[in-house]
Order: sequence, then C-alpha cells, then structure tokens
Amino acid sequence: MTDVEKLLAYEEIRQLASRYAVYSDARDMDALVGLYIPDVQVRRDLFGRDALREDMDRAFRGVGVTFLHVGNHVIDFVDDDHATGIVYCRGEIQDGGPDSDRWIIHAIQYHDTYERRDGHWFFVRRKHFLVYGAELGQHPLQQEPANWPSSQTGIGTHPYVLDTWKTFWGAEAQTRRDA
Repeated sequence: MTDVEKLLAYEEIRQLASRYAVYSDARDMDALVGLYIPDVQVRRDLFGRDALREDMDRAFRGVGVTFLHVGNHVIDFVDDDHATGIVYCRGEIQDGGPDSDRWIIHAIQYHDTYERRDGHWFFVRRKHFLVYGAELGQHPLQQEPANWPSSQTGIGTHPYVLDTWKTFWGAEAQTRRDA
C-alpha cells in the first residue's frame, strides 16, 4: 500500500469500531452484522451473518440501554488485506433489560482481526475482554470479580426514538418509554 492508501485503511478500520458502538447502541442488527465478513465464524461450527445476528440478538436481550464510547485504537497491518487491532471502550449499560434499575460501567478491551474484501475493510473476529464492570458510583478495583458475562449495573429520549431500537424491542419499546 502507498502511504495514502495506508492512511485511508487506518481510517476505514477505525470507522468499524465506531460504527460497532453506534449500531450496537441503536440495536441496528443489520448494520451491525454488515461490519463483519459474510462468512464470519460465530462458533466452532456456525458461520455467517445470519448466525451472528441471532447470537447478537440473544445477547442484547439481556441489557437495556447501552452507551459505548470508543477510545484508543491501535491497528497493525499483517499485509495489504489483513490487520489486527486493539480497541479500548467504556460502556454504560442498563443491566438486566430495558426495565432494570441497575446501571453499570464497563471497561472493555476488544482484540480485533480485520480483512479487506472487495476494497472494503470488515471485522473477521472481535474478542471482548472485560477489564472491570462496576455499578455506577463504586470504585471499580475494590469489587469482587464480575464473572462476566453472567453479571452486568434523568432519562432522555435516546435510544427510544430510533426506528432500529423500536424494531428490536417491538411495541413494548414505546410503552416502556411512555411509562
């Protein structure tokens, strides 16, 4: 790659991480799985974006509002079409679903594998590592281990007004917001 092509590749890969956060928070499952290669491996013998959509749908049913903030992002190129990266993320999460009163923060580190196909960069794999999870207002390093993912912690208009949010949660989304 030329220097300019490399700079463009860095930016497109950074956009993957940012879009992942935005699409996750909006529950835009189609856009979210579109960030991955079409033949993404979901489990040992399960592949494809449809399988990934089902897996992510199940995971997001256990939390309500999420707000992911992407931070540091280091990208290393393996060759012109393959790269790896580490992304820092802070998440604010309504643990237990959209009716839960429990709000937590997460410090997350993602270890990513990227691939360029047909001129565009995609996730091949995204591994989620929890640094800590803490209920808001607690010192995160003075807690017992979170045992993630089995444990998660004014109201505004966001994300309730998003069409993708309403589609994900169905009719109950507007009822819950109006309550």
